[in-house]
Amino acid sequence: MSDIGSNSTSQISVGWCRQAFESSAPLVVKIGSSLLIDAQGSARRDWMSRLAAQLACRPGPFILVSSGAIGLGRGAIGLRARPASLAEAQAAAAIGQICLAQLWSDVLGRQGLSCGQMLLTLGDLEDRGRYLNARNTLHTLLGHGIVPVINENDTVATGEIRFGDNDRLAARVAQLAGAELLVLLSDVDGLHDANPASNPQAQLIPEVERVTSEIESLADAASTTDFGTGGMISKLAAARIATAAGCHVLLTSGRGKDEPLERYLSTGRGTLFRATDKPLVTRKQWLRGLQHQAGVIHVDAGAVAALARGASLLAAGATRVEGSFERGALVAICGPDGPVGQGLCGYNAADARRLVGVKSDRIEQVLGYPGRGAMIHRDDLVLF
Repeated sequence: MSDIGSNSTSQISVGWCRQAFESSAPLVVKIGSSLLIDAQGSARRDWMSRLAAQLACRPGPFILVSSGAIGLGRGAIGLRARPASLAEAQAAAAIGQICLAQLWSDVLGRQGLSCGQMLLTLGDLEDRGRYLNARNTLHTLLGHGIVPVINENDTVATGEIRFGDNDRLAARVAQLAGAELLVLLSDVDGLHDANPASNPQAQLIPEVERVTSEIESLADAASTTDFGTGGMISKLAAARIATAAGCHVLLTSGRGKDEPLERYLSTGRGTLFRATDKPLVTRKQWLRGLQHQAGVIHVDAGAVAALARGASLLAAGATRVEGSFERGALVAICGPDGPVGQGLCGYNAADARRLVGVKSDRIEQVLGYPGRGAMIHRDDLVLF
């Protein structure tokens, strides 16, 4: 398979990951339920403390995508095994989510860090308005030095409660944060060329250049643990999402007595999935492919020139707004000579009309609330 690196690439992968761990770029770490919860259904507090201590030492921010709410809460409703019904799973999640948030607050607090909880579903990141809200919240937390602790909102999810939710959610969060690396900490070493549980000759694959259908064929049908629902299929799905968005993905085991991330750095046992491009480039490609424009924002020549230099579209440069749309909708951007691009508007149509030609320092005066700065942020627009 041409997309699989040889064992000689392992040291290179480890070296790159070490640099990513020590960089100032955002790092996303997803923790599986099997690492957080022991056989009795109790949290592995010591393990969580070791991970928190290791992450607290890096210079850049980090985000935790943490499973475990259902596993921690099920005992309170008398369940010994994973809930069989959706209602029981949601009830267990409602109970366990409080426990999980408190645990992370405690272990991070010992490192002098504060955390904030974000409960999301994949649907929150598909809807453009909710996507913008989630992104703004995430970046505001990071900007204030707060550690976001993110989990699937199992209490309201329906079809989302199935294998792989938090793997795929972690990939979307990495995309949201513009992360350089997503670490999937699990109870497996990485991707093998065969199932190591049934084939003792199975070899660990240290690096994957692209997640192709051939790579996906190496995954067995979804495996589950007593507390978690993810298997290799969900992890490869997450790797495909994140790498396409420009984020490298490391799949490795968090087992052992060492610091969870140190095991990979010292042994090289893991699989690094290489990103296909830089996050912003990939996002621009996604924006360019959107087709259903809900409105048009006309801008002056000065705004066109500023956009060409990589600036955001400010309200001061807008001359007219057409259409009826909500915040986060896709709108066309037209200059004096015609269409110049498109993007996701930070205001609904009514507010956007009120802001036409308004300088940024007067937005609060015009709208009656502070607003969100740019009419279309540069990360949310693409030029033709």
